[in-house]
Amino acid sequence: MEYDELLKSGRIRKEKVSRPEVEQVLALAERDLQTARELIERDLDWSFAVAYDAVLQASRAYMFAQGFRPASSESHKNTLAFLRLAMGKGYEELMTYFDRMRNKRHRAIYETAGLITETEARNILEKAEGS
Repeated sequence: MEYDELLKSGRIRKEKVSRPEVEQVLALAERDLQTARELIERDLDWSFAVAYDAVLQASRAYMFAQGFRPASSESHKNTLAFLRLAMGKGYEELMTYFDRMRNKRHRAIYETAGLITETEARNILEKAEGS
């Protein structure tokens, strides 16, 4: 099984997730996309962060639908690691991009105000809407 290493290391765990819960997480992703669109003209850092969160929520929904959950420690990193395996080599570039944006989001939220450029905010929103 392709997820064995993530399971063995405790980064993910098998868990049956109900369809309503998956749908609720997808609704969160859509809400976040809408919020990111609204924020882009007012606050690039937050628009970027919320667009990233939309990607994270959609990734979690997919993970849940497959019968897995990320470990609570480093859940963003573990969710993206799962998705990288699930999506396969054809999506390697996109998954690398989202992982870099995970790190950038952390810096923008916790370390440096004004870090995100308009181009970066628009790019992640575009990629979030298309993925």
